[in-house]
Amino acid sequence: MSAASDESLYLEWIDGDLRAFDALYERYEGPLYGFLRRQLGDAAAAEDAMHETFLALLKERERGRRASSLKAWVFEVARHLVLNRARTMHRARRAHDGAAHLVELEPAGAPPDELLQHRQATAAVTAALSRLPAPLVELYRLRAQGLSYDELAAVLCLPLGTVKSRLHELVKRLQQEVSS
Repeated sequence: MSAASDESLYLEWIDGDLRAFDALYERYEGPLYGFLRRQLGDAAAAEDAMHETFLALLKERERGRRASSLKAWVFEVARHLVLNRARTMHRARRAHDGAAHLVELEPAGAPPDELLQHRQATAAVTAALSRLPAPLVELYRLRAQGLSYDELAAVLCLPLGTVKSRLHELVKRLQQEVSS
């Protein structure tokens, strides 16, 4: 039996099935926490923001909000929470510097020389991200969570063309920064 899709779980949740909400929570808990941890740079703040995100989703459900993409909606709510925290706590610079908290999985069972190359590449990307403007770093982090172009546009409240051009700029700037 295959796992239920986000959309089917969402519809079940809208119809009042809290088990569907629990399944969605389990599905998004890890990726959402990772995104928030990197954005906020603090484990406790990330955990609080993650719970606030799910509470906000519950409140929106009670108001009858319908989402065309659940994944985009979850990350949009989380992103707005991060932005609100940054405004009220003056953490914009800290969020930008949070690239140092990127956690990259190393290839399991790889030979030592491949592990070294992987670590060097990860360090180069992390250093390059620290030199990029905050909007590009945020775009990188959201894309690293697997959001599609359409989902990025929804989360960032930008036209699809703008997202594509910023992604192109991100790749170009990362290449320049890593090679310099």
